[in-house]
Amino acid sequence: MKKLFSMSGLLGMFAAVPATAQDNLEVIGRPIDGGIGFQPAATELARDLQALDGLLLVIITIISLFVVGLMAWVVIRFNRKRNPEPASFTHNTPIEIAWTVIPIVILVFIGAFSLPVLFKQQEIPEADITIKATGYQWFWGYEYVDEGFAFESYMIGAPATGGDNSLTPETEQQLVDAGYSREDFLLATDNAVVVPVGKTIVMQVTGADVIHAWTIPAFGVKQDAVPGRLAELWFAAEKEGIYFGQCSELCGIAHAYMPITVKVVSEEAYAEWLAGAKAEFAGTPATYNVASN
Repeated sequence: MKKLFSMSGLLGMFAAVPATAQDNLEVIGRPIDGGIGFQPAATELARDLQALDGLLLVIITIISLFVVGLMAWVVIRFNRKRNPEPASFTHNTPIEIAWTVIPIVILVFIGAFSLPVLFKQQEIPEADITIKATGYQWFWGYEYVDEGFAFESYMIGAPATGGDNSLTPETEQQLVDAGYSREDFLLATDNAVVVPVGKTIVMQVTGADVIHAWTIPAFGVKQDAVPGRLAELWFAAEKEGIYFGQCSELCGIAHAYMPITVKVVSEEAYAEWLAGAKAEFAGTPATYNVASN
C-alpha cells in the first residue's frame, strides 16, 4: 500500500507540469515612455471609448477657442480707451437664452454618443469563459470558475510586500525565463491570465481586504474590486498578444507592485494551456475569502 501511494505521488508530480501559454506572443498593451496617446485598442469597447474621447476633444477644443476668442474680443472692444462711457443695461434676454439652451444642446449631443458606450460596458453578455479576480495587498488571485482551479499572480521580481524593486540580474533572468524582456519589468507577472482570442470573457471582480481595481487599458475595461461585493466586466480580445494592466486604486504601500498580465492566445494554445493549468493548479487550496460588509 505504501508503494502504491508513492507511485501515485510520483505520477502526480509528473502530471503537474508548469502551465505555459503560447510562445512568441507580441507585447501589445504596454505603456510607452513619453507616450501621450492611448494603447492600441484590442476590443470593441476600447475602440468605442477612444472614439468618444476624440469626439469630446473636438467639442472641448471648439468651446475653448470660442471662449478665448470671445474674451479677447471683449477686452479689445470694450476697454476704457474704446468705450469710455460703459453701458448701463442689466440684462440681455437673447444672450441669456442662448447661454442656457446651447449648453443643454451640447450635453444632449454628448449624451447621445456616451450613453450607448456606457450601456455596452455595463450590459454583461453571456460568457464563454468566467474568471473571478480577487485583489489582495498586493497581488491578484484568479479562479477559472467553470474549470475548478485557481492561482495567484505576483509581479516578477518583487515580493508581495514591495521592498527594493530595482531591476537586478536575477530578476532580468526571471523575466527572460518567463518569456518577457527587461522592458516588461514592473508589468509582467509570474502567472498570467490566459484567454482565447475572440471569446467573450466575463471577469467577476472583488477585493479581499481593501479596494483595488482591475484594469487593462488596451481592453477599455476598469472595475473597482470592493470587499464584500462582486462586480463584473467583460471583454472580447480581437488580437493575440500580451496585455498589461495595473491595480488602479491606491491600496497601500505596495500598490504600484501588483500588475496584471493577460495573454490572448489561439483556441488551440488555450486548450493546451488549460490542460496544463488544471494539472498544476487544480486541487490547490483556495484562500479567496472575501471580507463582508
